[in-house]
Amino acid sequence: MDNWHKPSKNIIFEKKIMTGEQDKLKRAFSDKTLIDIKTSNSWQIFKIMSEFVEGFERLSKIGPCVSIFGSARTKADHKYYIAAEETAFQLTQQGYGVITGGGPGIMEAANKGAKRGKGKSVGLNIELPFEQSSNPYIDQDKLLTFDYFFVRKVMFVKYAQGFIVLPGGFGTLDELFEAITLIQTKKIGKFPIILQNKKYWAGLFDWIKNTLLEEKNIHQDDLDLFHLTDTPEESVQIINDFYRQYIHQPNF
Repeated sequence: MDNWHKPSKNIIFEKKIMTGEQDKLKRAFSDKTLIDIKTSNSWQIFKIMSEFVEGFERLSKIGPCVSIFGSARTKADHKYYIAAEETAFQLTQQGYGVITGGGPGIMEAANKGAKRGKGKSVGLNIELPFEQSSNPYIDQDKLLTFDYFFVRKVMFVKYAQGFIVLPGGFGTLDELFEAITLIQTKKIGKFPIILQNKKYWAGLFDWIKNTLLEEKNIHQDDLDLFHLTDTPEESVQIINDFYRQYIHQPNF
């Protein structure tokens, strides 16, 4: 067969995705025996428990850290990547380590900045079917890989003293609103949440203010749960100002 008749790699890749989705749907509607259910559920429970236990044990001694969120698709020459690297670097100069999702893009930039600043560089990677491997700037003893997003999100929040969110997509928004919700409902302390790059976040902020607040689905005070900044310096300053009232003693 000549090259003209060969399917492209993209077509083959898309077919694999479609086949995988169809298989998932079929399994969801297929009949299962009680033994199948018990076996599957038991395995899942132990897998979830093992991820929590490993995460708690590995992260319990990392010291003060800031979680940095953002898109995995951002290229190394993009201004957001450069800003993320500089933000992480400046955090390490103030005694903080950095926690990211462990992947490419903004996550890689933040881990790179932490490594350049000789601070702790933590990566909480996620197993995905067709994308995301860990970046090379994570401390090897601080790289964890998860199967479950919800376990990973617990680690992001539990071991961070603040959250800096750079431009990103659905995953970034998921992590952002997880943190806001936990603070709003007082499940965790009121740590600083910073949205860096005002222009990027302006539309979301306007919607929150002009729709959620107007419809009384949030309280006026909820607008104070996060800050909008434009530079790494502003973001780090907010973290420092917040903790200035506390004794901040990093262990690295």
